[in-house]
Amino acid sequence: MNYFTMTYPFLIFLGGSTKLLYLSIKEFFKGKVEKDLVIEQVYQVGIKSLPVVLVTTGFIGMVMALQFGIGLAKFGGKLYIPKIISLSIVRELGPVFASIMISARVGSGMTSEIGSMRVTEQIDAIRALGASPIAKIVLPRVLGCFIALPVLTAFANTIGILGGLLVGSNDLGLDPNYYFQKVLSTINVADYMSGFMKCFFFSFLVSVPACYFGLNVKGGTKGVGIATTKTVVTSCIAILIGDYFLTKLFWVIEKWL
Repeated sequence: MNYFTMTYPFLIFLGGSTKLLYLSIKEFFKGKVEKDLVIEQVYQVGIKSLPVVLVTTGFIGMVMALQFGIGLAKFGGKLYIPKIISLSIVRELGPVFASIMISARVGSGMTSEIGSMRVTEQIDAIRALGASPIAKIVLPRVLGCFIALPVLTAFANTIGILGGLLVGSNDLGLDPNYYFQKVLSTINVADYMSGFMKCFFFSFLVSVPACYFGLNVKGGTKGVGIATTKTVVTSCIAILIGDYFLTKLFWVIEKWL
């Protein structure tokens, strides 16, 4: 009974979010894209989230450089720090942490906004006017994340590597020119694309749960808070689980190529 109680809500969420994504894609191919709403969401997701993402990934690069510098100095391995930091950030940490920060900042905001519309019956009013809530509410947010998150990740990768350079040159005594040369010689197109392509999948793991929980708010304003918490937890867990499977998938693809 306990197993069923734990599994049933997950299956409901999985089916509902999959259906929501399908309806969004269907509206997109129908050409029902509100361009002004999409641009607004790109601004909300991308430009407004840029400082948070840059600060987070910048300090991640700095902490990694410091920790690896302290550890590898015992074995004379400080020269490998640029390779380790650049590969770790570009392939994994940049996309993952950028997506998690977007989930915490934007995903929760989407859920609370849509949930408030649900509680105040604005969504029912949209239906009464003959418009589609999917086209007006869900699709712009899905497209906004899909467009903005990869761009944010590109900035996050750059700042993360520069954060490692800052600590490497000031605290560990590494030459900046050597650092850049090792970064450029280490990262190839496959490394960069394996991390960059994850962002398109992560964008759905942020926007779709946020819209799903917002549209299914129950219990008034208290339900909005509960739905917001569910969104952040679910998206973060989904991103981490998805990162493992996507990493494995890209690894298999690289072996075939």
